[in-house]
Amino acid sequence: MKSVFVPAVLGAAAIALLASASARAADESALAKAKNCLACHTVDKKLVGPAYKEVAKKYKGQNVVDKLAEKVRKGGVGVWGQIPMPPNAVVNEAESKRLVQWVLSM
Repeated sequence: MKSVFVPAVLGAAAIALLASASARAADESALAKAKNCLACHTVDKKLVGPAYKEVAKKYKGQNVVDKLAEKVRKGGVGVWGQIPMPPNAVVNEAESKRLVQWVLSM
């Protein structure tokens, strides 16, 4: 009886975890839209700036959340070419870290 109950509990926990992750991703996607990030970026193709998946690939395994969060707020140029990323003054530090973590999770 235990062998039947334990997998059911684990299965329910896994479903809850996946639902929670999906809800967080939707929240971060909405935040990116609200903060105008999607004017220059998309998830899977280059627009003005690089695709989020390309950013995640480039920085995979690196501890760059603080560095990239600052770049979101202050802007930058040169890493992805000569088109500058303008500063995003409407994004605060906590929001920029959430956005960067979301991008790096792709």
